[in-house]
Amino acid sequence: MMAELESLETAAEHERILREIESTDTACIGPTLRSVYDGEEHGRFMEKLEARIRNHDREIEKMCNFHYQGFVDSITELLKVRGEAQKLKNQVTDTNRKLQNEGKEVTMEELKQCRLQQRNISATVDKLTLCLPVLEMYSKLREQMKSKRHYPALKTLEHLEHTYLPQVSHYRFCKIMVDNIPKLREEIKESIRKHSDKIGETAMKQVRTFCASSDLEVKTTSPMSEQDSGILDVEDEDEDEEVTVPGAQDLVDFSPVYRCLHIYSVLGAQETFENYYRKQRRKQARLVLQPPSNMHETLDGYRKYFNQIVGFFVVEDHILHTTQGLVNRAYIDELWEMALSKTIAALRTHSSYCSDPSLVLDLKNLIVLFADTLQGYGFPVNQLFDMLLEIQDQYSETLLKKWTGVFRNILDSDNYSPIPVTNEEMYKKIVGQFPFQDAELEKQPFPKKFPFSEFVPKVYNQIKEFIYACLKFSEDLHLSSTEVDDMIRKSTNLLLTRTLSNCLQNVIKRKNVGLTELVQIIINTTHLEKSCKFLEEFITNITNVLPETVHTTKLYGTTTFKDARHAAEEEIYTNLNQKIDQFLQLADYDWMAMEPGSKASDYLVDLIGFLRSTFAVFTHLPGKVAQTACMSACKHLSTSLMQLLLEAEVRQLTLGALQQFNLDVEECEQFARSGPVPGFQGDTLQLAFIDLRQLLDLFIQWDWSTYLADYGQPTCKYLRVNPTTALVLLEKMRDTSRKNNVFAQFRKNERDKQKLIDTVAKQLRSLINSHHS
Repeated sequence: MMAELESLETAAEHERILREIESTDTACIGPTLRSVYDGEEHGRFMEKLEARIRNHDREIEKMCNFHYQGFVDSITELLKVRGEAQKLKNQVTDTNRKLQNEGKEVTMEELKQCRLQQRNISATVDKLTLCLPVLEMYSKLREQMKSKRHYPALKTLEHLEHTYLPQVSHYRFCKIMVDNIPKLREEIKESIRKHSDKIGETAMKQVRTFCASSDLEVKTTSPMSEQDSGILDVEDEDEDEEVTVPGAQDLVDFSPVYRCLHIYSVLGAQETFENYYRKQRRKQARLVLQPPSNMHETLDGYRKYFNQIVGFFVVEDHILHTTQGLVNRAYIDELWEMALSKTIAALRTHSSYCSDPSLVLDLKNLIVLFADTLQGYGFPVNQLFDMLLEIQDQYSETLLKKWTGVFRNILDSDNYSPIPVTNEEMYKKIVGQFPFQDAELEKQPFPKKFPFSEFVPKVYNQIKEFIYACLKFSEDLHLSSTEVDDMIRKSTNLLLTRTLSNCLQNVIKRKNVGLTELVQIIINTTHLEKSCKFLEEFITNITNVLPETVHTTKLYGTTTFKDARHAAEEEIYTNLNQKIDQFLQLADYDWMAMEPGSKASDYLVDLIGFLRSTFAVFTHLPGKVAQTACMSACKHLSTSLMQLLLEAEVRQLTLGALQQFNLDVEECEQFARSGPVPGFQGDTLQLAFIDLRQLLDLFIQWDWSTYLADYGQPTCKYLRVNPTTALVLLEKMRDTSRKNNVFAQFRKNERDKQKLIDTVAKQLRSLINSHHS
């Protein structure tokens, strides 16, 4: 018994070693041979090895016998090709000789001259192209100097000198221009000097329109005045006091001013003192109006700047009302006009560094308090309030930048899956965050799901937060409810059409976005679009301005969400087509197969399975979207299959290959008939494959008489078959027919087959030529 077991084990071991020898690479066979020499019963193993070798020899002999006739046929064909190749070589040699003889008649000198002229013309055009901009800039410079537009003239001169002239500096006229540049610059300077008054007036008007922004809430406004000339002695007010503007006499000792004015009046030189006082105060005003370089960094910087300005003009107002002639209203108005311009300019410069909306909001509050204080002293502050309206635009921009990050975080963190709820409390929480009503969903037992994902209520609430933030800026600006409503709506429109729209588009266009995510985005944007009317009501409740008012701006949220939805739909169509292309790359047709298979190709079966599972996910999509996606996919599949059949690399194909291809098309038609997406009427979806169906029927049934007789008629059975397409496919099959006699089953007489194919091809060419003519 032990001997039998050992014998069986030895036999099994030998069988394993033989399998390894057969399957192992030659370079790695060493360990296997070592196990043979290390084992026992070498003789028995060698007998088995010899038996296995004889068996393989028999298989090899059978294989050689099977392929021998094909080898002989191939050699015969190769001999035929050699004769044809020799004929082709002779034709090429003859053609070359004829071309050489014909070319002798052309004079090489004439050809060289013609090419030289062409090069000269091309070089001239290139040089003129370089020179023309220089001449145009020089003409523009002269025109600007003539019309006294000095700043543009200097900019033009700079561009001409540093950009345009260096490109063509080797030309003589450009050297003349370079020599004239210093003279031109002196002319501009002289003209500026003569017209400096007008330039200054224009600059002042422009400065008044500049906007400013920064932040922090105002706590104090204590007037402060300067000690520059020694005329005024100032006592600083404690900065922790409430917002007040104490009387000037409580903070400033005016007695030196009164004494000097009395002395100069007695001496009859009051005008001298008035001029001295005004000159010194102008100097002090310039110092007050010069903001510190780091003013934008802290609240105290802005507060000190505004307090100094308020203090300066409170002092001047007090002097105006307590003296006669030392200052007058015209003088103060002149100072205030200068201060207003410089203040706006300074705010504009420093606020440009601000990117925090809360900082802009606090700066607005500071400017409002500054304006209200000076308005109480009779100074016109309309320009400040105009500037605040301009700051509102910057505030809106900072809000938009902030909300860009908010929306991006919401969209990036979303799982793009319907929100599940397990109890009534969770359900009411979602409904409280987002206006959603669905009677059928309410009736369903827990757990259940909302159709949209979490980013819908989050985005909706962030839009409301943005509206609240916009409303805060409008407080204390003395705006009507209509103006506030218009401001909020315009900013909200920017949020929807620019910020949110861009964020949605970025998510849709991401490389790794899947079909399931795109479907959820379409569902989400559909619900957000429906919520726009609630946002309209929300703004109306805040501003008390009815949407029917004549000048009320409408929200563009509907357009934003429609655009995002359409983009997602297009991405779905593109994504589906790409998936179809990936499956089609797996197609491996044997175009020379003599007989078709028994079923559709594996790659196509897998593709149809993928499409079925994909369209099952589209149940929550709007009907037209799902239908369009399905029709788009079927059309793309049909077009791709047609291209696969007609591609130039497929030089020959047999009837068997065509019948196998027909099985695949029938599988596609069966998919279309099954109604993967509801809503199609009749055979609408099958029509996507009608071109392929008619083409395959024509060739498989060999129904050329019907096709040629009815061609061009509306009721033609093969109306969708283009003669050019048919001819391409016929040529592929004709080549096969010559070699393998595939079409023997279609005609009675073997000798008539080739003649019939040639006749059909000739008639097809005739149809093509008549169509083109």
